[in-house]
Amino acid sequence: MSEATDSCRADVWLWRARFFKTRSLAARFVDEGRVRLTRIGQETRLDKPARPVKVGDQLVFAVGGRLVAVTVEALGERRGPPAEARMLYSTLAES
Repeated sequence: MSEATDSCRADVWLWRARFFKTRSLAARFVDEGRVRLTRIGQETRLDKPARPVKVGDQLVFAVGGRLVAVTVEALGERRGPPAEARMLYSTLAES
């Protein structure tokens, strides 16, 4: 793989960041249109698991009965331990 990769599939990123136990669960969640993406002020609903996520994107979705709003800080190379997964995102402060 190239080190110059600047994007990652939405389902892969959600799985690497440990929001979902399996990649197929993350893919189904995205496929159902349950993730909103904000990039450069433009908000869209992700409709396919293969849609790219880039550093700086903001994602909003509800999982496990709670609303999750995060900013993508890194794409990650693998699904690592929870401490490593927390480095992939920062939570958005509620205003």
